[in-house]
Amino acid sequence: MSNQMKAAVAVAANTPLSIRQLAIPEPSDNEVRIKVVASGVNPVDIKIATGMAAHARQPFPSVLGIDSAGIIDKLGANVEQFAIGDHVYGMVGGIGGYQGSLAEYQVVDADLLAKVPDEISLKEAASIPLVFITAWEGLVDRANVSKNMTVLIHGGAGGVGQMAIQIAKAHGATVFATGTAKHAAFIRNLGAIPIDYTKESVEHYVREYTNGEGFDIIYDTVGGEVLDNSFRAVKTYSGHVVSCLGWGTHSIAPLSFRGATYSGVFTMLPIQSGNARKHHGFIMSQATEMLRNGTLRVQQEATVYTLDDVNDVYQRVIAGKTTGKLAIEIAPE
Repeated sequence: MSNQMKAAVAVAANTPLSIRQLAIPEPSDNEVRIKVVASGVNPVDIKIATGMAAHARQPFPSVLGIDSAGIIDKLGANVEQFAIGDHVYGMVGGIGGYQGSLAEYQVVDADLLAKVPDEISLKEAASIPLVFITAWEGLVDRANVSKNMTVLIHGGAGGVGQMAIQIAKAHGATVFATGTAKHAAFIRNLGAIPIDYTKESVEHYVREYTNGEGFDIIYDTVGGEVLDNSFRAVKTYSGHVVSCLGWGTHSIAPLSFRGATYSGVFTMLPIQSGNARKHHGFIMSQATEMLRNGTLRVQQEATVYTLDDVNDVYQRVIAGKTTGKLAIEIAPE
């Protein structure tokens, strides 16, 4: 095997990624090397590339790509949970100074990974990690979603939103999700009751679907005014609002007056800090179980994109021309 690999490098902010030859990395203790089959594309990848995501802490030049799916081809010392040849996936790099998945090989912390179930392809698997982990951390880790709860997902047709609907449903909750009329069928197909936020006021859907009591859990995946609205729509005393985009300045008075609680979700922290990485691997194992039992699926574009197409793919995302999650094929499965 040559000691060189093909990779897409973000040389500087807001410039096209450059296809280059780089040295193939070697795994250290508790790391594995993956032959990358597919790299999942998330909006934050494009924000990093354009220099609009300082919170990602990814310096230039660097290889981007947060989500990865591939085949283990080398083990570092002390790795016992995986073997060479295992198909794995996870949210493993592309932030915090770590090499991302837009390369033929990637060295990652084994704690961040889980095995890909036979029920899906590695291309499909690459579209799951970031959005699933973000949804799980909010609903399960923060809000303790459980049977018979009423859950409202803001942005139900988005990447995190569709994962959140399915996680809440799998835990026995009654799920509602906001979107526009064109999203209604998709949201309903996932098992949630659609709410057209362009036509229904907060007061109307709280009255209509909770008898005016408010929702047990609200997951905001949109931010801004939507988070403010969530504070007004959550159940008094026992309600909990979660947001993965609560980065603005917000008045918590409406939340306080309801005696409710709030949690923020920032899924990049384990990679950046080195803490709680095993928990991310655990969450991915839960995705594997849901995929196996048929309670989780991902809407993905069927078009095959390769590493050479990466700049065109990023432009499609920026232009809003995508119809599902995108993954870039790095190598044939």
